[in-house]
Parts: sequence; structure tokens; C-alpha cells
Amino acid sequence: MSPAPDPLEAALQALSAETPRQPGSVQREVWRRLAHAESTPTSRTQHGWWRIEAAFAHPAFATVFVAACLLLGLFLAEVRLNRAQHERTAALERGYLQLIDPLLSATHLPRAESAAHQP
Repeated sequence: MSPAPDPLEAALQALSAETPRQPGSVQREVWRRLAHAESTPTSRTQHGWWRIEAAFAHPAFATVFVAACLLLGLFLAEVRLNRAQHERTAALERGYLQLIDPLLSATHLPRAESAAHQP
């Protein structure tokens, strides 16, 4: 049992029959232009962007870059959280001191900035 003829095969044969044969000079010209385009620097390579693109083409570099960005983001989030926690602690201290001694003026209470600098 032979398989059914592929309709795409017939269409490709019809197309190749209609396409005129190109002279050999056209093919040589195309290859010459391709070689010239590969040998001359483009505007992209003159600006140095090709270096960045080439670096990110390596999976190891891309992985290290993503990991470094994640670690930097986690570090900055920790710093921000630590600062917010310090301010909250200072506010709780001020509230506690005012609760114990209502006559204590606000100028004698520790601020978040001074509490962060104390050892």
C-alpha cells in the first residue's frame, strides 16, 4: 500500500517549474554581499551593545546576573524592613514612656533617628 501523494509536493514542483533559473553572477553577488556585511562593523557593534548581547548569550553569565539581581533585591528589601522596624520600635518606646510618665515632654523622648544610632 503506497502512501497518498502529498499536495505540498505538487505545489513545490509547480513553483520550481515557474521560477526562472538565475544566472551564476546573481548567486556570486549575493554571497559577496553577505561576506561584506559580516566583515564590516555595524552601528550596533560600534556602540558596544554587541558585547552585552554576547555576554547574555552565555547561559552561565545570564544565570549569575539573574542571581545577583535577586540577591541585591533581597538585600535592599531587608534594609528597608530593618529601617521600618527601627521606626516602629522607636514609636513603641515613645508610647510606652508617655504611658508611664504622662508629664514627660515630647522633646525628651527618643526619636527613630537617635534610636537607630544608639548602640
